Amino acid sequence: MANAPKDIVTIPSFWYNKTLNYKTFMVPGILVLLVTMITLFLSGMNIVREKEIGTLEQMNVTPIKKYQFIIGKLFPFWILGFVLLTVGLTIAKVVFNVPIIGSLGLIYFYTAFYLLVVLGMGLFISNFTDTQQQAMFISWFFVVIFILMSGLFTPIESMPMWAQYVTEFNPVKYFVQVTRMVMLKGADFNDILPQLTKTVIYAVIMNGLAVWNYKKTN
Repeated sequence: MANAPKDIVTIPSFWYNKTLNYKTFMVPGILVLLVTMITLFLSGMNIVREKEIGTLEQMNVTPIKKYQFIIGKLFPFWILGFVLLTVGLTIAKVVFNVPIIGSLGLIYFYTAFYLLVVLGMGLFISNFTDTQQQAMFISWFFVVIFILMSGLFTPIESMPMWAQYVTEFNPVKYFVQVTRMVMLKGADFNDILPQLTKTVIYAVIMNGLAVWNYKKTN
């Protein structure tokens, strides 16, 4: 017993963010917020603006198919989403020195499907609104809920059990998880497959509902 150590020293070790720099943890989530808000607002208000100025009625009487019109209207915002992502990743790396351990291509691959979810949601909102103000307010309502329940600011594990179940229907949650997993942990395709699968299902449902609900006069 005389040779036994007097004190036991525990040295904690933090994975993926050893310096506990909050910017390293928050910036990937803020990037998700940037991409989501801008693409959702613009896609929702774009078609509503066509209603306000009367050009939508003229388009509706043309032989163009519903899905062709919708793809033509939303494709520019799909490209814009990638531009925003690129700008955000550049700022994260250059300004905030956030590590990007995983594959950038994997982030872009996932974002391609995530943007379909957001754009489909914007189109779905535009089907039920007549002014840009209405579209913006409704979009903002959903964005606030999505962000608060995405795990961006508050860990999902600390939420009530009912709230944790609700977050399963939150697409922003999956994007936040994927960006943090890929950028900070170096996750590969198999690691993000559960989030990707749910996002693809979400994209099919949202765009299917949006196209089906879009009213076009033959």
